[in-house]
Amino acid sequence: MIDILNLALPYFGLIFIGYACGKAKGLPESGLAWMNFFLLYVSLPALLFGIMSKTPFAELNNPPFLIATTLGTVIAFFLAMVGGKMMGRLTLREATLAGLSGAYGNIGYMGPGLALAVLGTKAAAPTALIFCCDSIFLFSIVPLLIELTDRDHPSLLHAFGVVLRQIVQNPLIMSAVFGALVAAFHIPLPTALDHTIQFLQNAAAPMALFVLGVTVALRPFKRVPWEVPGVVAIKLLIHPMLAFGLMLLFGPFAQPWAATAVLMASLPPALNVFVIARQNDTWIEPASVAVLIGTFASVVTLTSVMWFIQSGRLVFP
Repeated sequence: MIDILNLALPYFGLIFIGYACGKAKGLPESGLAWMNFFLLYVSLPALLFGIMSKTPFAELNNPPFLIATTLGTVIAFFLAMVGGKMMGRLTLREATLAGLSGAYGNIGYMGPGLALAVLGTKAAAPTALIFCCDSIFLFSIVPLLIELTDRDHPSLLHAFGVVLRQIVQNPLIMSAVFGALVAAFHIPLPTALDHTIQFLQNAAAPMALFVLGVTVALRPFKRVPWEVPGVVAIKLLIHPMLAFGLMLLFGPFAQPWAATAVLMASLPPALNVFVIARQNDTWIEPASVAVLIGTFASVVTLTSVMWFIQSGRLVFP
């Protein structure tokens, strides 16, 4: 157990350092803008590109794994969406954001660094694949449902146009796609470019965790909406169990791949849930509360999953 704490504490420690700094200093939230830009458009894309480009393409071609992990995310999304709608009497627009909170884990800010730390380099390929497939699904269904509830643009054609634009303009998805193409065509990278990418991707995890902590600290809330605990429980408890069951159903898969699927499903609600809620001016305070509660609750749930993996108790035949 000491080994797990030694592994988990640096990650959660950076979040808590960011949280403490956010509470202690009265700096405006606008100060995070360039840090978020660096993460979303430079460092994290470099990390995903580096992972995908250095993974043999044959390892990336694993349809059963892609179907199993994406199906788990789909089920978690609709469970949280329906559960949130029933518990909080939400509109379809609000329930869509509740579904996002219950399915979209912090796979960008926490996922890659944590998976590599727990499972080593063998977790690189499944981590990148899960990120791509989950992001494509969630950045398709969420804009689609939100656009269909928009009175100004209720047409299906307009909604599909918005979805396609968001996928193509997402730097994380596109960097992973370009990385897969580099791997598929065996394109060698110039040494200087390769070293630059490594330099950038090394900055991704610590900065992402610090920014996460600061951002959570700047999200004050007055109450916990009724639907939030249920949505967070789906994300932290039901989603990992779904991933575990689907790995057994669609497998067998290599132990690092299956364990990575469960670990990624155990991540707390992503910070982007709040960002998307604010962009669409709906379910803003509950999204903020879900990210805050989910992040702190994951100290227990996510660390437990890490212990099950490291101790050999989470075994896939």
